[in-house]
Amino acid sequence: MATDAPMFTDTPAPPGEILKDTLDGFGMTSKELAQRMGRPAQAISQIINGTKAITGETALQLECVLGTPAHVWVNLETNYQFNKARLEQQNKLEGQIADARNFPVNEMGKLGFIACERDPKDRVRALLRFFGVADLGIVHTRYDAAFRKSDKNEASPYALAAWLRQGEILAGKIETADYSPDAIRACLESIRLLTRRMGEGFDGTLRHTLAECGVAVVFVPHLPKTYAHGATFWREGKPVIQLSIRGRTDDLFWFTFFHEAGHILLHGRKAVFIEGLGTVDPAQEQEANNFARDMLIPERPYASFVRRDRFTTDAVRSFASEIQVSTGIVVGRLQHDGHLPQSHLNGLKRKLDWKE
Repeated sequence: MATDAPMFTDTPAPPGEILKDTLDGFGMTSKELAQRMGRPAQAISQIINGTKAITGETALQLECVLGTPAHVWVNLETNYQFNKARLEQQNKLEGQIADARNFPVNEMGKLGFIACERDPKDRVRALLRFFGVADLGIVHTRYDAAFRKSDKNEASPYALAAWLRQGEILAGKIETADYSPDAIRACLESIRLLTRRMGEGFDGTLRHTLAECGVAVVFVPHLPKTYAHGATFWREGKPVIQLSIRGRTDDLFWFTFFHEAGHILLHGRKAVFIEGLGTVDPAQEQEANNFARDMLIPERPYASFVRRDRFTTDAVRSFASEIQVSTGIVVGRLQHDGHLPQSHLNGLKRKLDWKE
């Protein structure tokens, strides 16, 4: 007889089989049981054959006639239905093994996104838990921005979806003030000054400053074939800026950050922007680019500096100090605008890498 604890088996037996054995022990036919319960004989036959479930009402009637506590019959039915569902899920997991191979599971395991699993079905389970979905096919709909056609065909939408999901998970752990566009605009100037003092812990300062404005900032190391510099999305009414800094220089990092901040202030809450892939509306991308450009280096002093046409190390350092940004940002702007070759003055840029 069953106990209250769940019982797992790969060959679940319907409780009707136990009911039949019980009737045989009493020397009672199913027809007689039906009469004693006041039920149609067909209903009891269906229970015995496993085509009809034992309800709470039926369990109470069986307790009256056979003496077996009603909760035992209920537990037998519950365990049977659960085991059937578990076996069906096993089959579904088998069917998703091929889908799971699209995701960079090994790299996700190394970075701690998911548990490192060897069994293919366990890998599917790990991915389902990570994405918070019941079927991997749902990932495509929940992270549709990752699956938009990109002008960089080598980018993997599955890696992008995983990268975005990790950012979403991390953002959910960050407490922020209520979102305030005015507060963000006010704090961006102080963040701009942070470009000159990117010592250890600068990322914590950046997170804290933006959290007070209602924005969650998360750093997520890139996965193979993501190729995204940053992303902006909204989670439960809270804007999120997601950044990857592995192998990047400070000019690219800060331009990406202010670019994403521009998306938050200039564009809609429902959109997901993945910077660097060519999947975003060109007009909105240009607006975000212009926002980042002008926030980092104001146009008037920059135009005056360019007119001098003297881009030595000392000149760049002096101008960077004058406008209070890092020398790397100035070099990056000069290179982008064609005033410096890409190979010149790169020693004034600061190399960043993932530390966590």
